[in-house]
Parts: sequence; C-alpha cells; structure tokens
Amino acid sequence: MVSKADNDALEAQFESQFQKPGDLVERDEDTGAMAIESLCMNCHEQGMTRLLLLRVPYFRDVILESFECEHCNLKNNSIKSAGQIQERGTVYTLRVENEQDLQRQVIRSDVSSFKLTTKLGNEIEVPKGTGQLTNVEGMVQLIHENLAGEQDLRKEQAPELYNALMPIIASLEKIMTREDAFPFTVSVDDLTGNSWIAPNSADRGNKYKRHEYPRTHEQNEELGISADANAVSQEDTAQLDAGDPEDLDIVDGQVYSIPAECPGCNKEAEVNIKKVNIPYFKEVLLFGTNCGHCGYKSSAIKTGGEVPEKGKRITLQVNNQVDLSRDILKSDTAGLYSPELDLDVQPGTLGGRFTTVEGLLVEIRDQLKGAIFDVDDSAHSGGDSMISSDKDKWQRFFSRLDQAIKGELKFVITLQDPMASSYVQDLCSPAIDHQITTEEYTRSAEEEDDLGLTDMKTEGYEQDEADAAETEATQKE
Repeated sequence: MVSKADNDALEAQFESQFQKPGDLVERDEDTGAMAIESLCMNCHEQGMTRLLLLRVPYFRDVILESFECEHCNLKNNSIKSAGQIQERGTVYTLRVENEQDLQRQVIRSDVSSFKLTTKLGNEIEVPKGTGQLTNVEGMVQLIHENLAGEQDLRKEQAPELYNALMPIIASLEKIMTREDAFPFTVSVDDLTGNSWIAPNSADRGNKYKRHEYPRTHEQNEELGISADANAVSQEDTAQLDAGDPEDLDIVDGQVYSIPAECPGCNKEAEVNIKKVNIPYFKEVLLFGTNCGHCGYKSSAIKTGGEVPEKGKRITLQVNNQVDLSRDILKSDTAGLYSPELDLDVQPGTLGGRFTTVEGLLVEIRDQLKGAIFDVDDSAHSGGDSMISSDKDKWQRFFSRLDQAIKGELKFVITLQDPMASSYVQDLCSPAIDHQITTEEYTRSAEEEDDLGLTDMKTEGYEQDEADAAETEATQKE
C-alpha cells in the first residue's frame, strides 16, 4: 500500500480541487480510502465516489475510483494514474504460455488500447475507454462478455458478422476453460506511458517485451498537452528546415540543430545532431535533445546505410576494468544478454546507446531499479505488497550487477543485432582480439516481421504505382 503521508497529500489535493461547501469528504483510517459526494450522471442525484491510492510493485502509484448511487443503484469503477504523463509512450507485449501468465496484473489507462492475438492468429483489439486494474484472464473475460453478449441480436440483424465472430468467441472460451488455448499474445499500447503488464524475473527471450516510443505532435494534441496548436510535428519541422538533400554536405564532427517539441513540457526545444565516423565500423548519427524550459535531456544514436543481408552477433568476454572501458554501440534494434549476470535486454528497451560497457551496465541497473523498486524508497524494499521471494531474487540480481560494474566479476555479454548496426571496440586491432567473437546469422521470420522487412518492397514499386494510377484513372472515366 502507501504511507499515511501519501494519503494525506492525496486528500489535500482532492479537497483543494473538488471540495465545495456542503461536500462530504471522509477517510477510512484502516484502509486509507477516501469518500466524496459527487453527481450521479444517471439520475442527477448525489452519489458517493470512493478513492484509494495504491502503490503497484514494479510500476507506480495509481488511484482506484469507485462510484455508487443509492438512488438509482448505478455502480462503476475505474483506475487513474496518480502521476504525470510520462515522457514517452509505452507498448507492453506478453506471450501467455501457462496459468501463471493468465494471473499477471494488467493496468489499462483510459487512453490505452489492448490487443489479444489468439493461437489461431485472430486479432481482437479493445479500443480506448475506461481505465482498469485487472489481470490477463480478466481482460479475456471482458472481451468475451462484450462479444458474446450481443450475438443473439447479431444473428438476426447481421448474420455475416455473427458467423465471423463465432470462431473468435470459441477461441476465447478455450482460453477461459484452459482447453488447448496456449500460447496466445496480449499487448497494451499507451500514449501516456501509464499502462502496464506485470513482468516476471524468469521472463526470457521474446516472452515479455517493453518498448518506449516518442509521441508525435498529433499524439500530444490528442492528449491535450500540445503547447502550440499551430505547430508542426518534429518530422515535419526537420523536413521544412533541412532543405534540398542534394545541397546538403554534412561534415563529420560538426553539430547541427533543428527545432523540436520537448517530450517533457511540450514547449520549444532543440535537437542537436552530430555525425561520427567510428573506425573499422560505419558512420553514425548522434541525437541529443536539450530543453531550456524544463531541463529535459535525452540522447539517441542511429546508424545509416542499407539493410544488410544478415544480422550480427557480437560476444565479449569481460575480465577487468580495461574491458569495462571499451566503447560499445548498441543500436535500437539490438538485444543484449549475459548468462552470468542473468541479464536479458530486449531490442527497443534502451534505444540506441553509444557509451562504454560500464556505462551501459550502469544505465541498465538504474533503469531496472527505477522500474522495480520505489524510487523514493532508500531501502529498496519494493513496497509492502512485493513477495519476499521476489525481493530476494532482485536483490541478488542487483548485487551481481554491481559486482560486474566494479570489475569484481568476470562475465560474457552478447549483442544480437538483426540489422548488424552494433559495435564493440577492438583493443588489439589490427591483431586479433581473442576476447571478441563476431558472427553473422540469418534473421528469423519474427525478426524480419518486427523490422518491417517482410512487407518491404525495394524493386518494381515504380511499376506498381504506375499501375495503381492507371487503374484509378480508368475508374474515374
């Protein structure tokens, strides 16, 4: 749960924002729940809204809301984030393989979308709506109720839709009865970054993914946080100011600046771009955002060039402090894993990074601690509701990670990049560095699909465009 001080602060916030003369505001000292009179939108009498501030392990604080009207018996409940809109949107994806995965907690904000892909490949998307605190099984039941509830009406009025939904409803029923339902996939996409699917310390490979993405100007406008309604998106700004590509001559080492919109405060900011030539590798572009209004700073790295035929896997044996100081470029398409550290970082989790081995490990440690433990809790207890066995697992994990960062533990790290855009510094060049192993590998069908290469067409598209234009002209005639 949360401390009394947190509840006192929340109560003061609601009193200052919502309380009017005659309103009744109460708090249960045992549970910390607060109650406030509010208007029932069904019968327009006074009902009661109850609020509870809850701290979710691995996530953040949320507010549970429950409304009940004694006059018309209307009841509803929802969940709200107790914090601010995050700097980036997030997508969580989970491959559900067993009963334990069905019980994983799911938090949906009112601006998030939820998608379920059945074992047979049927996709079901729940649009934006009321926020919810439930689990994976609860979301399956909710989707089933919404689809099956009006099937009798569809059978009479829309037979084709009725027949199309039957196999989907049957797949959902198999999940609910545990009848040959696994595996299936669920995901939640939230522009505010305030939705979540619970992780597990045993997750490996592509079972659980968390991906962050920058919001566009249009998405900020949708959330009502755009600073200037007449502004253009960051991509449009770059296109307007860049000029004719034939006239550009980007000089290595020179910094170029373009205007942008700060993802922190949505005011004007600058994105600095610098081209760097990495020896024995390729040219890369470094991006750095700096906002003079709120102090927000971020950095990213992008590699150029054509799509390679194969991916690249780089393995480094880290033995001492010298190895920790090696330069490392992890592209945003690369995953990183280390069996000795029990570490598995999925592609897209950290974005592109150009740092040292030590710097990368420090960033992984700090980001994980911020997500798993309460950032305001110096003891890193993870809250009262975190299971003690989970606390022990995470504490052992961070202890080994700290040893590795200090150079007290030998370990192996592997970068697997399907775009072959990652790099680890070779300290023995031109001689052979026996601590580094580099190999090419054939990308899997899943990697090709994730990168958008499956549907990419690089030859003959001009003729397709001409055929489409000719067809359109014929139809008009």
